[in-house]
Amino acid sequence: MSRQYIDCREYPSAMNCSIALSADSQQELLEAAVQHAVAIHGHADTPELRRQLTTMFKSGTPPLQQTQAKAVSA
Repeated sequence: MSRQYIDCREYPSAMNCSIALSADSQQELLEAAVQHAVAIHGHADTPELRRQLTTMFKSGTPPLQQTQAKAVSA
């Protein structure tokens, strides 16, 4: 399996998180992403969160620089 990543910079948030995680296995990446989502973003570790995170995985490695998404004002 090729390296996969998830990059918080691609998703709007009030905190403008700049974390990007990558791993050689989807399971390893999922565990790291869940830990980050729970500890930093305050999400609950649920099956739905795990499904959502898995859909956000991309092949390869995160770019070194990326324009952060701006949080949407309510």
